[in-house]
Amino acid sequence: MAMEEGSSHAGDGSDDDDVPRLSSHALLALNDFLRERQQMDLVNNGSGEEGEQQQQGQGFAILREDWGMSQFWYDAPTARTLADEVLHLSESFGSNIACVACPSLYVQLKNSCPGMSVTLFEFDRRFARYGSDFTYYDYNYPQNLDDKFAHFFDIVVADPPYLSKECIEKMSQTLRFLSKDCERFPMLLLTGAMQQNHASRLLNVHPCGFRPVHHKKLGNEFKLYTNYDPLDRLGGWEHKATSSKD
Repeated sequence: MAMEEGSSHAGDGSDDDDVPRLSSHALLALNDFLRERQQMDLVNNGSGEEGEQQQQGQGFAILREDWGMSQFWYDAPTARTLADEVLHLSESFGSNIACVACPSLYVQLKNSCPGMSVTLFEFDRRFARYGSDFTYYDYNYPQNLDDKFAHFFDIVVADPPYLSKECIEKMSQTLRFLSKDCERFPMLLLTGAMQQNHASRLLNVHPCGFRPVHHKKLGNEFKLYTNYDPLDRLGGWEHKATSSKD
């Protein structure tokens, strides 16, 4: 955050003349940030006894984003839409769900359907508070996972932390490892529009009309990709909607 020198006060003998001061614009930005952080703390209740009570039947709470880990949570409507789609799919395919690097969806699913079997694969060890649902995952080692997870999950949802070719290539190995059958069982991928060609090549997924939105408005356009035709849900597949208009 930019800082400006404070104006001097000649003749007052103050030792504070040379102390850097925040500009009025920077102070407003700082106050906005602190206010939002306080609000997030109230929502999170993410530590200690209160957090444990939430997990024992009063709902799961999401932890605060760590931007250093490229964490950006979905806004509430996006989380609900994704959870509703997963719940819909589970009626036909089964309810063993893998959430790979998308903890805000994990929380939404557990709050919507507490009895559902959802495993969160996540690098951030703070989420170990979710107990046996948490499995440590580093995309740099895409198949460094317990053999019990091999081709185990009915539905796999992933949100690669970085918009890079390397990241999506390595994570695609993980998704293929986790899915019962990535050709026949549902897979949902949330990533930037710039990754569309890589996503299609690696996982045979197609973009939907639905646009995920993050709590922090990001500059990059994000899309939801699926390996199945959602029909009239999620805005359908983009290419089908476009061709129907032609």
